[in-house]
Amino acid sequence: MTMLIILFAALTLVTGIFIIINPEIIFGALRDNLEKLSLHVMAVVVRLIIGVLLIDQSSVSRYPLAIEIIGWLSILAAMTFAVIGRRNFKRLMSWALSLSQPVGRFGGVIAAAFGAFLIYAFF
Repeated sequence: MTMLIILFAALTLVTGIFIIINPEIIFGALRDNLEKLSLHVMAVVVRLIIGVLLIDQSSVSRYPLAIEIIGWLSILAAMTFAVIGRRNFKRLMSWALSLSQPVGRFGGVIAAAFGAFLIYAFF
């Protein structure tokens, strides 16, 4: 199970690096798939799975309390995305994507740092 967390962390780190180098690669893909139900479902399911894994595996990490809190926040985000519905999810994503020009690269730095933190916490 820890390897799934490390895989997720590595994907987050790589995605963050892609955003830093060329934000349009990731943000363009999100814009292109904004209308698809699968994006909303994936946003909920991935957050739910990662949250459960983080909570379950927090005791084997270097920072058990921080990892458990992140896990609960992930589950809370999944539940929020599930409850707000498709229309509001699309509105939220559109708003977030509108910020990609001014703060996109900063978000990439945050994503890369988060991925690196998770790798460090579980490796």
